[in-house]
Parts: sequence; C-alpha cells; structure tokens
Amino acid sequence: MADIGTYLKKHTETLVKDVGIEAACDLTGKSKATLGRYYSDHAEHSDRFMPVDAVARLEAASAYPHVTSALAELNNVTLSYSGRNSGKERPGGVNSDVIALSQRFAMLMAEYQTAIEDGIITVTEAKRLLRETVALQQVLIDMKLHLEEESA
Repeated sequence: MADIGTYLKKHTETLVKDVGIEAACDLTGKSKATLGRYYSDHAEHSDRFMPVDAVARLEAASAYPHVTSALAELNNVTLSYSGRNSGKERPGGVNSDVIALSQRFAMLMAEYQTAIEDGIITVTEAKRLLRETVALQQVLIDMKLHLEEESA
C-alpha cells in the first residue's frame, strides 16, 4: 500500500504544479504548507492525502486530470479524456505529435542510458526517468486527442 500512496502523492504534486501553487491555494482554500503536506514523501505526512473535493476543484482548472488518471491506472481502468479543461487549443496535429513522440522517446532513452551506465538507478535518476515518462505520456494523450478530432 505504501507504493500506492507514493504514486498518488506524485500525481497530486503534478496536479498542484500544473495549476500553480498560488492558484491551487485560492481554489482549495488551503495554504502552501498544507498543499505541500499532501504530496510530501516525509514519513510524518505519509498518511495525509488531498481531500477529493480539493482534487476536483484543481482538476477542473488543470490541463489534465492527474489524480483521477492515477486512480484509474491503479484500478486498471481506461479513461477517455476530451481535454475540455485545458482552456486552450492543442497546437499542431498528428504529424507534429509523431515528431514530438519520437523526440520525447529519444530523451527518455538518453536518460535511461545515463542512469543505467553504472548498473544502478538512483532515486534522482528514477525521478528524471519518471518526468520523461510523464512527458511522453502527455504527448501520447495529445496524439490520441488529435486522432479523435480527425476521426469525428
């Protein structure tokens, strides 16, 4: 269960950073310190999670429902996201998505190559790999949305 908590905390942090810390404080009525505790990996905050109403408010303002998506992934549920919360048009199209996809994948492989050179992936290296993986996932979501738009 500790892995689930860590996973949800990482996505909570991504959600707060997507909206912006100041805006997140305004939307939730929580202080910066309280929001920080919701995604802190320190032992004293391991049992603290963001309330679902706060998640809903933040996801309504975010470009992507990070926590909802994480919960779905944990339960092997596939979501279809329309992108309605992004508040902006997704630039480009499928062709630019394919280019971005290959670039992001190359960046992920470069990070992996660097991380595995000594045979050990450190916590810092794992965090960099995770960031690249999330960026790659976002490109795939954009590509999916562009394909859905073209097929409609």
